[in-house]
Amino acid sequence: MRLKLLAALLTLSACAHAGIIEDVRTATGQNNFTLAESEVHAYKSQHGATPELAEAVSWMARDAFQSRHLDSADKYAREARALVAQQLNTRRLDSDPHLALALGAAIEVQAQVLTARGERQQAVTLLQTSLRSYGRTSIRARLQKNMNLLGLVGQPAPALRADKFLGAQPKSLAQMKGTPVLLFFWAHWCNDCKYEGPIITRLRSEYQNRGLHVIAPTQFYGYAGQGENASPETELAWIDKVRQHFYSGLLDVPVPVSKVNFDTYGASTTPTLVVISSKGVVDLYHPGLMSYDELRSAIDQAFSR
Repeated sequence: MRLKLLAALLTLSACAHAGIIEDVRTATGQNNFTLAESEVHAYKSQHGATPELAEAVSWMARDAFQSRHLDSADKYAREARALVAQQLNTRRLDSDPHLALALGAAIEVQAQVLTARGERQQAVTLLQTSLRSYGRTSIRARLQKNMNLLGLVGQPAPALRADKFLGAQPKSLAQMKGTPVLLFFWAHWCNDCKYEGPIITRLRSEYQNRGLHVIAPTQFYGYAGQGENASPETELAWIDKVRQHFYSGLLDVPVPVSKVNFDTYGASTTPTLVVISSKGVVDLYHPGLMSYDELRSAIDQAFSR
């Protein structure tokens, strides 16, 4: 009986911890930051500083920035970082996914606020410092994404690794100079990628005679199917199965499989779309979905250069 009671209490505690994130997101979704702050205060007085609380506050920072409340966004981001710092006194960042999400989001919001205030160099410095501190953790790609948003366009496109691949054998970006290249960073679990796939298939067909190259990098995530843990060999087979089913129009497109590519290009968001000019320079860097018209316009600009 005592064991059952203890198990029930632990379950209730876990639910309470997870509930703060949902409660805060519900409040900020209604633009009610006063309620969100009240939820945070009540939770903290009862449970203390937890990884879930840090993530909840990071959502306040994100939503405040989306609402263009820059001062509040910066305040919440700093609060989230302070909560994470408390936890890091006794544990590693990647020991709990809530910690990594909270810290990555908080730094991202701080950089966005600085950029929105016209303090671009300060944003770059913040991200560079953060990359030095957390470059060996799971938030590296997210930090690099924000660095790339500030400065990758107009720069030479970083080389891709292709130690493992599906589809056609990848050529190096240097070998493809002379015509534009479209990089489509995707993940086997990503529904937005499946939405983007037919758009890329259509554009590839339309620009094929003009020499457009398409490369579709992906990476291992450690699981397959319904989320069960998987070895690299098993996950690679699952990636290929997803590719065959959802990307039938892109089966001959090279698919390099490497986390290094995702870190280098900061592809923490999938899809991430990159258009490279015929001279090997990044013309477009876009984390997230793009419509057919938007992506076609970017490709047209790359050809016009």
